[in-house]
Amino acid sequence: MKLIKFLLIISFFAIPSYAQTAATGATVSEFDVNGLKVIFKRRTSSPTVSVGLFVRGGVRNQSPGNAGIENLALSVAAESSKRFPREVLRKELSRTGSVIGSGSAFDFSVMSLTSTAENFSRSWGVFTDLVKDPSFAAADVDRIRSVILAGLRNESASPDSSLGLVEESVVYAGHPYANRPLGTIENVTKFTPDDLRNYYKGLLQTSRMLLVVVGDVDLAEMKKLVTASFADLPKGDYKSTPMPRLTFAKSTLDVTPRALSTNYIKGVFEAPSVGDPDYYAMRVAVALLQSRVYQEVRVKRNLSYAPNAEMGNLGANTAEIYVTAVDANQSVRLMLAEIERLKTEKVTEEDVTGVPGYFLTTYYVDQETNASQAAELARYELIGGGWRNASKFLDGIRGVKGDQIKAVANKYMRNLRFVVVGDPKAIDRQLFTGN
Repeated sequence: MKLIKFLLIISFFAIPSYAQTAATGATVSEFDVNGLKVIFKRRTSSPTVSVGLFVRGGVRNQSPGNAGIENLALSVAAESSKRFPREVLRKELSRTGSVIGSGSAFDFSVMSLTSTAENFSRSWGVFTDLVKDPSFAAADVDRIRSVILAGLRNESASPDSSLGLVEESVVYAGHPYANRPLGTIENVTKFTPDDLRNYYKGLLQTSRMLLVVVGDVDLAEMKKLVTASFADLPKGDYKSTPMPRLTFAKSTLDVTPRALSTNYIKGVFEAPSVGDPDYYAMRVAVALLQSRVYQEVRVKRNLSYAPNAEMGNLGANTAEIYVTAVDANQSVRLMLAEIERLKTEKVTEEDVTGVPGYFLTTYYVDQETNASQAAELARYELIGGGWRNASKFLDGIRGVKGDQIKAVANKYMRNLRFVVVGDPKAIDRQLFTGN
């Protein structure tokens, strides 16, 4: 249940607008059907078609008392409908070589379809039947619930996953992201089929949804399919608003004692989201930081196997430094020193040589499948200022200058919020909170 899966959304009665994507040159268009926005990218000769029907709002649709209901509802909806009970559905998907799934994240959720182009019309009919008329059979609810509960109960089994839980509890406290997409054991245990059915019904409004389709399908035919399937849905009056920023007013340190052979450490700081003008400079800055901390901590001193710096892609975004080390203080001191270098020293062209090439390679690798391209278009549409911005990524990275890197380092790489799983005695509190 990962969010690399996609949902369909349909629109109508609008003149399409067009753009060319940097990755393939394929034509991207959009149209609207009764408030349902559809983004359509035709990739001629592609053997598959990927569809994502995205639900706007993410965890803001939920409260502490029902966090996790959207994830469970979508997961169960993808299991069966009245027309296609589970066993019938499995045979149909196997026969047509199709995959239907779902996923929920902090900023949005999705129901997805990937099909062969040859069988797309048939698979579309099955997919839309699940979307519009899921059965929410008790057996499906119990089976999916047990899988989710097993995952929740084992989340803290490894030190890394435990560190991630502590990070979320600290950084997301008081923010909508505190309502975790997977929910809690207490919440997931109590949801009934009627609870899921009633919640899901409220999602089926075109103003809440976004449909993205990528593959070799005729645009006129796609409009007909979407209109026939979704034009009768209620429009609703959902309005998207920006996600509130996270709080990084001061440095903090939270240590979870655990008897381990090494200490697991993250230092989290604010980062611009994909729609922010600072996004590209920050991506390059974090990539440069990652290279430098690896050299200082791993290569030169062998203090840790995999020290890292990375940046997220959420609406309320963060970046972080990460290290596992016996000598936690020396490792963190070196990493903080590299942050300080970015803030104070001039970043030259030589410093960033190879960075655009790195992003170029990873960008094209990440865009190899129709599903990944649909996900990227949706992400930019939902939290990045519009799908057209997806084609600006590489130019944005290439255009970053040294003074921009220094500026974003000073703006964002401060007031780090550290979380540690390991030995409290190994941690110098003043070092960790003095940044």
